[in-house]
Amino acid sequence: MGKFLVLMLIAVVLSSCSEYQKVLKNEEVKPKYDLAQKFYDEGDYKRANRLFEQIAPKYVGKPQGERVMFFLSDSYFQRKDYNMAGYQFERFVKSYPKSEKVAQAAFLGAKSYYKLSPEYSLDQTDTDKALAKLQTFINAHPESEYFDEANAMAKELTTKKERKAFEIAKQFNKLGKFDLSFLTPAMAAFDNFILDFPGSIYREEALYYRLESATEFATNSVAYVKKQRLEEAKEAYRALKKQFPETEYAKKADNLLSKIDKELQGYPTDAR
Repeated sequence: MGKFLVLMLIAVVLSSCSEYQKVLKNEEVKPKYDLAQKFYDEGDYKRANRLFEQIAPKYVGKPQGERVMFFLSDSYFQRKDYNMAGYQFERFVKSYPKSEKVAQAAFLGAKSYYKLSPEYSLDQTDTDKALAKLQTFINAHPESEYFDEANAMAKELTTKKERKAFEIAKQFNKLGKFDLSFLTPAMAAFDNFILDFPGSIYREEALYYRLESATEFATNSVAYVKKQRLEEAKEAYRALKKQFPETEYAKKADNLLSKIDKELQGYPTDAR
């Protein structure tokens, strides 16, 4: 009985393959449409995609064109060909702006670019594109069932960009311990990060490392600019304590402040 079922399964598969090859080579559009729909419904997106690719140009301007274009786009998405899925969903949205599937297509197009977003340590061009697409979707379809998921993805990508910027600043700070010339770009990078990402989960850490860079920079400065830079480092301490009074870096920050104050003891106090 088991062998019989296996043989039957093989026969069905071979028949399906034979039918597919026959229709693929056929010039008639309707059989390709029907078989493409059948494969799509069965989850055979590879063969469905191949057939939809062939017939899509034939349906441009026809009533079935909207349906064919959506399934073509989605078959790319289901196959994880996210570059083509993103491109095709964009075409769908532009071609059928009044379609009942336009919100779903816009969401899946944005999600395609989200899927292309790389690790935070790599170039973030695709992340920027995904964020732009997600924001466009969020603005255009606030009532969509996909709204919450789109927001969650946008938040995740924003955090990834934050981490990229934060890690670059931290790397400058780390290099500055061996080469003081890296401390200037470190402070600039932290300043930009703090300005660009006001609600970042890395904000407290960034403010601390900004203080660390400023202290190292000031204490190793030449005499005629040292006092000014020490005061600037002290201001970095105040910024950390103001925004995070109970900061987890309190002990380290206080040690840096003591170092700054000790250096400042050699300078006269400004008259008030």
